[in-house]
Order: sequence, then C-alpha cells, then structure tokens
Amino acid sequence: MTGDPYLGRVIIAFEGGITTRVITHPSHPNRAFAYDVTFLLQHPRVVAVASQKPPLHFHPHQEEYLQVLEGSLAVEVEGKERILVPEDGEVTFPPWTNHRLYSPVTKDTDENLKTTRFLLSAESTPELFKLDTVFFENWYAYQDQIVVKGEKVDLIQVMSMFDAGGSYLSLPRWIPFSKTLAYALGVVVGRWLGGILGYQPFYRKWTTDWQSACYKMEMSIFQRRFADRTKTK
Repeated sequence: MTGDPYLGRVIIAFEGGITTRVITHPSHPNRAFAYDVTFLLQHPRVVAVASQKPPLHFHPHQEEYLQVLEGSLAVEVEGKERILVPEDGEVTFPPWTNHRLYSPVTKDTDENLKTTRFLLSAESTPELFKLDTVFFENWYAYQDQIVVKGEKVDLIQVMSMFDAGGSYLSLPRWIPFSKTLAYALGVVVGRWLGGILGYQPFYRKWTTDWQSACYKMEMSIFQRRFADRTKTK
C-alpha cells in the first residue's frame, strides 16, 4: 500500500497502548479493510503482555497483508519467527497459513525503540464470516477485558469471535489434517456450541456497525437470537 491513507474510525486498546486507525480509502480496492496500527512499545500495558504471544491462527478464506512503516514487528509463520522492518515492504500471509504477529518488546528492548507502526489489511471475500472491522472492534475490546480488567480467558468466547472473524485457532502441526480439524472445531465449538451456551461473537457495546453484526449473526440458527437490531447499548 502506498500514498497517504485517509483515516476514519479509531479503535483504542490497552488503554492507549495500541491504536488502530481505519483507512477509509485504501489504495487497493480489492481489500476487505485496511488499518494503520500503532504499538507504543514502552506503554505499561504493552510491556505487561510482551511475554504472552497472541493465539496462533489461520484464515481459510482471505490473504492477509502486513507492511511495517516504522520500527519493527515480530511475526511467526508456520513455526518460524521473523522480525519485520520497513525495508521488507508488504508481506503476504496466504490462506491456511498458521501465523501471529506481536510486539517485539522484551525486557532487554532498547529504550530508544518507542513505536511500531504498520499497515494491516486482507483481501475481499464473499464469505459472511471474515476479517473486518466488526470483528476487530470486538476482539480488541475482549482483550481489554483480560489485559486491563483482569478477566480470565474463555476459550469458547475466543473461538466464537474467531469463527465470526474467519479465523481459527491452530492445532499442533503433527496432528493429521490439523488445519481441517481446527476449522471444524472452530465452527462446531465456536459457532454451534457457543451459540447454544449463550456466547455471542459480537456485542452491541463494542460494535459501531451493529446492523452489520446483526446480519452476520442472523445467518446462523445458533446465533440469530443475539441479533437484536433495536439494541442501543
């Protein structure tokens, strides 16, 4: 992605440690979304979770794109870690690729390294459940409940949100057909069982475009009861 982005909605997480600005006019029209993301590496909330990597996962329906603009960013792809810098340009994660990205902060991080800024986007897809702003708003907000408010991670809630965002938690690679099995588990546990047990993939209090969230949930018999379009809170 090149040129100056047009910035729209701002999503704040970790009490300002992570800021995501929605690019309303991405330079690639075939992208489902585009974000300008900033990590404040010395922010106490970012430092506090530096040793805890986010879930390893994959997206079966979308390519994901990443380009570091400032500083560096750690990525793990199929078990191999790499530190990305601006000179690397745009990096692509093909569908079904196990990956995760995270702050490069460690206890020995140079104090002069204060910021990481990068562009994040993914290709468009006709799939209903996919990476988009509805997913990221809810996922960041849920992480805030854990990091800021100290709530425990609920695996079914994570799987419910991930499935609705076209994302699935990776299983160990030595398991036969691990990605197919992980995909099936994401749907069965996250969408079906989660819906029966009362887990919502999206919440009104965290969602700007609630009508879109309701439309997605209405398409699942297990989640349509959560799609109350009259909700204001």
